[in-house]
Amino acid sequence: VLARGEDELTALVEALDIAVATTISGQGAIPETHPNCIGVVGSNGGVPETREVVEHADLVLFAGCRAGSVTTELWRYPAKGTRILHVDSDPEVIGASYKTEVAVVSDARLAFAALNAALAARDDSHSFGGAAAVANPKARKWRKFQALAESLDSPIPPERTVATLRRLLDDDAIVVGDPGTPCPYISAYYELNASGRRLFSNRAHGALGYALSAAVGAAVGAPGQKVVSLMGDGSFGFTCGELETVKRLALPVTFIVFSNSSYGWIKAGQKTAFGERYYSVDFDRTDHRAVAEAFGVTAFRADDPESLEATLRKAVEHPGPTLVDVISQPLQDARAPVSEWIA
Repeated sequence: VLARGEDELTALVEALDIAVATTISGQGAIPETHPNCIGVVGSNGGVPETREVVEHADLVLFAGCRAGSVTTELWRYPAKGTRILHVDSDPEVIGASYKTEVAVVSDARLAFAALNAALAARDDSHSFGGAAAVANPKARKWRKFQALAESLDSPIPPERTVATLRRLLDDDAIVVGDPGTPCPYISAYYELNASGRRLFSNRAHGALGYALSAAVGAAVGAPGQKVVSLMGDGSFGFTCGELETVKRLALPVTFIVFSNSSYGWIKAGQKTAFGERYYSVDFDRTDHRAVAEAFGVTAFRADDPESLEATLRKAVEHPGPTLVDVISQPLQDARAPVSEWIA
């Protein structure tokens, strides 16, 4: 995506009928609605169905990808011994995690363009059956998601919030997610209908407080585009003072707070790793609507799943900055697209 090689990648994928999966930061390299794209893989944002596509591959091409612990689920998918091709502009990355059969030190766009030119010069064509390999697991992934997104459980499941936002937002909307509760959900389920950089998350080191401030930069850098910023209530506490900046500049940003009164990711990790012995992860519920209103930001509270869409629509369509305090299902009780919690 950073190389702006979306068209070149799509041409290569279609020429050879290759299955495509992306990292979180690679979302937008190809439309996620493309029949060859399974979506995000890895322990954060991946689901068993996306892992299945990687697990069954006998040849994997990494492009602009470090093949780190999250993307590969601790270097298990792809399995050691899988044939690997690696394209990256940083030679130190190639071969660092996997034995690499073919290494190409290049900007990804230029590499794909060269491959496409070489394929065009050949008379024969070859299909790897990527679309067929993706079709069934992709359908199963979205069936499972739809059941969760349609749930009327309360507190509101994050899947319902993400599905509602996807219906309400235009394809050119910019979505910024904090690395806590929002990141796995938007990575797995906020399906991009077009290529290009639309989703942003700083998930690598889990630094909370990113989404609110990053949304300010996105709104200033892309005037005229709708910006939506998603965060947990733990993240909100880190940078909520920047709401003054948002109000003063009248930025058209909608902030969504997944309010579950906890540091959800850490609590989920403590549940699985320490037998539900929780330490320093819970706090009293904050009235985020009142905090936003104190800064002059128009704010709403959503605690009813049936009225969630109407509330989010008001917030998204409002011409100025808005915030929605969504009373959300605790992460440790949710069916989040995370294969392994680390705390």
